[in-house]
Order: sequence, then C-alpha cells, then structure tokens
Amino acid sequence: MKLRFDSVFYYVSDLERSIQFYRDVLEFRLLSQDVVARFDVDGVLFEIVPGEKGQLSGNGNARFCLLVDDVAQALNKLREQGVLTSGPHLKSNGVLGSLRDPDDNEICLWQYSENHSRR
Repeated sequence: MKLRFDSVFYYVSDLERSIQFYRDVLEFRLLSQDVVARFDVDGVLFEIVPGEKGQLSGNGNARFCLLVDDVAQALNKLREQGVLTSGPHLKSNGVLGSLRDPDDNEICLWQYSENHSRR
C-alpha cells in the first residue's frame, strides 16, 4: 500500500461565503470549483467541502497553520477586514496567532523566531 498526500479540507456550511473568505480575505488562489472549492496554498491543495459542523468524528486537535513573516502585522490586517483574531502569543520558538473562518474552523498563523527555522 502506498499512501500519498491528497489535500487538507474543512467542512463549511455555505460554500460561496467560504470561497469569498478564503479567496478575498486570506488571498488563497482558487483553482477550481464544482461540488467543492479547491485552493492552492504554497503548493498544498486546500479544499472547502459543503457539510455540517461536527461531521468529523474523533478527538484530535489538528489545525490549519499558515506561515507569516510577522504575526502581529498579519493579525492587524485581518482585523481591519473585520476578522476576529486572537492576539499574538509568544512561544519558545516563535509567535502564534489564530483566527476562525465563517464556520468557526480555526486557522493558525505562525512566525518562527530568528534562532529557529522550519526545518
């Protein structure tokens, strides 16, 4: 059995509203739309899929995390667009912020500290 990466996805209650959020607010590149909408996020396929909140089972705590150069600046820009965000939180290896999409899916923003890197 060979496992290969396909996509990351969130269930959403209103596909058009969510397309507008991810395309216009977060500036993800919309690749295609049919029953689902597909976006390119730095070469990763991200999909939004019509469904109901709580459709997934399990007790995991996975998050969709986006790398930014400056968390505080990114959070301020999102707030200017009416998006509710957390404040930046200093961690031992960087700075973390978060926001929620129109269906309350959490999206994290991450900035590595100068002496830590992604790899």
